[in-house]
Amino acid sequence: MRSLWVLTVLGMAALMSGCAGFWDPITSTTVTTTTLSSGYFYVLDTATSQVISYEIVSGTLTEIGSYATPSSPLAIAVAPDDDFLIVSTTSGIYAYTIADGILTLNSTAITSDPAVAIQIDRDSEWLLEASGGGYLYAIPIATSTGAFDSSRSTEQVTLTGSTINQIAISPNNKYVFVARGTKGTAAFAFSASSSSPLGTAAYATVTPVDTSSGAALSVAVDPSTRLLYIGESAAISSSGGGLRAFTIGSSGALTELSDSPMSSGGTGPHAILPKSTGDYVYVANWEGTSTGNITGFSVSDSDSTYSLAKLSTAVATGVEPLSLAEDSNANFVLAVSVGGSPYFDAYFFDTTTDGELDTTITSSSFEGSAVAAQPY
Repeated sequence: MRSLWVLTVLGMAALMSGCAGFWDPITSTTVTTTTLSSGYFYVLDTATSQVISYEIVSGTLTEIGSYATPSSPLAIAVAPDDDFLIVSTTSGIYAYTIADGILTLNSTAITSDPAVAIQIDRDSEWLLEASGGGYLYAIPIATSTGAFDSSRSTEQVTLTGSTINQIAISPNNKYVFVARGTKGTAAFAFSASSSSPLGTAAYATVTPVDTSSGAALSVAVDPSTRLLYIGESAAISSSGGGLRAFTIGSSGALTELSDSPMSSGGTGPHAILPKSTGDYVYVANWEGTSTGNITGFSVSDSDSTYSLAKLSTAVATGVEPLSLAEDSNANFVLAVSVGGSPYFDAYFFDTTTDGELDTTITSSSFEGSAVAAQPY
């Protein structure tokens, strides 16, 4: 009987190792209290066309202020030094200066483009944005206010494909990655000191795993520019989303990890959050019209050979989670779900199981579409 038990366990282990999506985590919905506090963070409220400033004070969600956007908001980004916040709207892109979480709008638009994806480079000199019109723009901005810098010129490069989902800038400020739906993910070299910071074209393209129905939905870079993460639909099966991971070489070359892609835990991995320490990465997954989840992965590094391992427990979100952020105190993971039920979730890091998240705050006091946090 002992021999039979050992053979059975070994057989199960072999089966699991041969299928990247076989072992999916159990989803937890338990709400746990905490006395931890966060840094400032900002959410977009699409119902009232506002950006709302929050912090968590001793475990309580606390509003600092709410600020009207010129029109319906689309995307949000915070400057790396926390001096300003940029919000894209249907009538253009605007900057808000930040003082202790309080926002002040610059009523002059940076551009009239209704960008669906925006990011600010690490030197706060360029706004990278795309609206799906076929171009990726690099717009010069003032480093202290985010206002348009008229002393320099806006640059653009052509993007293949009209569906733009996300933009990520590497922390070392050398690369820009754009998730373009069925056209895959485009990689651009970036130089903030150049008048043409993006060059003339992408230097690499990552084609979806499933070239007939797969799509790049999300993209992120780990804090040390070691790994590029891409969230793709149909990466595991026709209905199974996947997390793909690539090493980023010294010259930007991308090499996919041997255990990539891995099942992301849902049908559509729409947001990716590498932890500030780099040892975990979290993926927000859609499940159609049902409650979504956040699935976590540990990241191991053995002599620059990287591997991912899925955590055993996921946490529930609202319907269609679309945006993730880590607060500047590194105490919370923040999530916004565009389908509600609820719109906002805050999680803290479990004190007994490394990397796992515990739900602590839920709210539907606003109809959120995105969250961005004060940088750590």
